Amino acid sequence: MLERLHGIKKEVDSKLVEIASMAELNELKVRILGRKGEITGLLRGLKDLTQEERAEFGRVANEVKEELELAINNKSEELKSRELLTRLEQETIDVTLPGLPLANGGKHPLTLVMEEIREIFMGMGFSVAEGPEIESDYYNFEALNIPKDHPARDMQDSFYITEEILLRTHTSPCQVRVMEKMAPELPVKIIVPGKVYRRDDDATHSPMFQQVEGLLVDRNISFGNLKGTLMTFARRIFGDDLRVRYRPSFFPFTEPSAEMDISCVMCKGAGCRVCSHTGWLEILGAGMVNPNVLRYGGYDPEEVTGFAFGMGIERIAMLKYGVNDLRLFFDNDRRFLQQF
Repeated sequence: MLERLHGIKKEVDSKLVEIASMAELNELKVRILGRKGEITGLLRGLKDLTQEERAEFGRVANEVKEELELAINNKSEELKSRELLTRLEQETIDVTLPGLPLANGGKHPLTLVMEEIREIFMGMGFSVAEGPEIESDYYNFEALNIPKDHPARDMQDSFYITEEILLRTHTSPCQVRVMEKMAPELPVKIIVPGKVYRRDDDATHSPMFQQVEGLLVDRNISFGNLKGTLMTFARRIFGDDLRVRYRPSFFPFTEPSAEMDISCVMCKGAGCRVCSHTGWLEILGAGMVNPNVLRYGGYDPEEVTGFAFGMGIERIAMLKYGVNDLRLFFDNDRRFLQQF
């Protein structure tokens, strides 16, 4: 058996010199070292040997097997290198050819509008504040002059986690949070961009959307200050030829309250399908901060006044870019997004 073992090794050594392809090498490896190969066949004959012969043959067989595996692996690396060199000699590469183009990414249209709004208000001296998206009932409703039995809650039906914890329905809770931290310091001059959640889902509403809240609290703040601030914002984002009007409205956290309309950006106020042939489009709600909200924030309404406003980013983006379905912003259709 030892003679046969050494004979196999000599045979493999001579064959390796002649082999010129990986297919031949693999065939030899299976025939000699495979599960049904010659080395395995010899090892099955160990049962016929004495204990001393079995120990000696096992030792020699392992040494021969390791030597054969090493020789075959070396031959494999040699063949792979030879094949690579042959392929490189046969193939030509034109290094002057241009590389594959890489598609440039871009900012989402809602991000572009959000950044523009931030820049406009920061240019007017507002700072940016943030608040939690998971909010307490107190900050989301009660501190904004909306008690538990107030019908205004029905307009903002939301996603409740518990009876006292919910996903915020607007960014307004940050008004009270910031006033609590700053009182009695003046002025309080902030905008609050962020996501909000309501149970709406159609062409003009989404269960998740983005708002920008604005708040200014100081001495001698009037409705005129509010009108001037919003006029500046509207004309910077939609154009200097824009006309603006205010309609009386109701919000529990402001008094008096108004909704701000702009002349239709599609027909320039002449009347079209987009503006229902009125020539006007509503873009935001605003008003003077309700005295009760000032008290919740730690300020005396006899000494200070303030104004607040809130707008939906998606609404502004739809008007700015002429988009007729809000859901397009969330479909991730590259054909739509690449336009921006």
